[in-house]
Amino acid sequence: MTSGGPSVERLREYLKTLKPDARAMLVAELERELLRGEVSAGNEFILQELRRIIRAAAQPVPRIGDAARMFFMPLEPFLVNGNGDYKRMGRLARGWLEPVWQWISRDLMPAEAKALSEDINRALLANDRNKADQLVRALHDRAILRMKDAVAAVGTDEKARRRFAVQVGAPRAIDDVETLIGILEIRDVLAELGRRLPSHIRNFDQEQIAAVRMQIDAATAAKSLEGVDAKTSDVMLYGLVMIMSRLSSPWQLVRMASRGADGVAAARIGETPYAAAIAVVMSELECVVHELRTEFKAGRPITSLLRELHDAVRGLRTELDLSADSAWSRQLATVRSAVSNLLKQEIDAAPAKIRRLLRPRPAKEIEPGAVLDPIDVEDAETKVIFVSGCRQYAAELALSEVTLRAYSDLTQYLETTTKVLLDTLRHSEEADRPFRQSQVDAAIRFCGTIFGTEYAGLLAKAADVAVQAAPVERKSLRA
Repeated sequence: MTSGGPSVERLREYLKTLKPDARAMLVAELERELLRGEVSAGNEFILQELRRIIRAAAQPVPRIGDAARMFFMPLEPFLVNGNGDYKRMGRLARGWLEPVWQWISRDLMPAEAKALSEDINRALLANDRNKADQLVRALHDRAILRMKDAVAAVGTDEKARRRFAVQVGAPRAIDDVETLIGILEIRDVLAELGRRLPSHIRNFDQEQIAAVRMQIDAATAAKSLEGVDAKTSDVMLYGLVMIMSRLSSPWQLVRMASRGADGVAAARIGETPYAAAIAVVMSELECVVHELRTEFKAGRPITSLLRELHDAVRGLRTELDLSADSAWSRQLATVRSAVSNLLKQEIDAAPAKIRRLLRPRPAKEIEPGAVLDPIDVEDAETKVIFVSGCRQYAAELALSEVTLRAYSDLTQYLETTTKVLLDTLRHSEEADRPFRQSQVDAAIRFCGTIFGTEYAGLLAKAADVAVQAAPVERKSLRA
């Protein structure tokens, strides 16, 4: 089936009109056909369209599991959306799964992967879930051995590591494959831990911390009986990541460290297994900084990221004693410095942008009927909102000085210039009045952000009075 034309568009529109349950049933049936090998171009097109519609609607749909999906099921608690352009401790990018599956099926163990995948599909078609699970376990065990051999063969050779990254299709292929191995080797322990942990932890208080510690201590103790220290540390790491993903405020994971050490001093915490909790939170914090940099450079809103960073930094400084020099205190200082360096130039530039727009101009500089560019006004308003937002989070993000200076400049300039603009509007001529009015309107928008809606409302009424008074003023001058 072609991807264009009236008939295709009609089909797309029809699929959009289906109820969610009907979409789910149709997806399930089409996936069963694919598993049976009954493939047609039309059915593939319909399945792709249905999946696209479902993703856009954020509709959860139970799907028939194929071998790849079942293979990666133990990773679900540790997956993050995107392609993983920044490495997060104990995490894997969802977008990385497809290339790594291709690597396993194409290069790592093609014959075994193909045979086991076919067996898994047949078991699923026969609704024999137990057999499918056994086959997936066999696939896991063989893949772990092959992946370990592949990583060992690369070693520390930098050229070999680059070749491996190209082969797997990920810039940090070694790290990601080692994370995959680590999770799969303790998948049963992690699955049991996941079942025992609360699905969502709204308030990580003393009682909840004690209950969660009991579960994770039991999981690590069970693994330590096997006498493999590396596996015990992996249970701690991935168990902490699992807990963090269920917290309303992920930074609160550091409370596991302070409670585990019965103290808040970094040196004391560093001697306990729960030091991994701080490492995980620091890794997440660095990832948020990376995301902030990406969103900021793209010109997208960053208020929610600033709030997240502020809360996490404040939480770390409150829950832990980082006054002494330590790796964690230096890491946190680097995070705060990175945010400050990224934002302070933009904060400093905001008052100048407002001045350029609102500068009172003589009539000879104004083209008849001209107005401020709406795009420039919107951009300036965004900067005012940005400075105002940064003011709330300045202390924890090392932005206090620059934010205070910019905010003070904005408030003083708006207070004095708005009065001048109202006066020029009152005395305006017909040719320059649209421009004067657009300046006043922009000033009112900016003042609404800085001083509040009530203040902006009073200015709007004053502007209406100024416009009505303009003809009277001109008549008076002529007389």
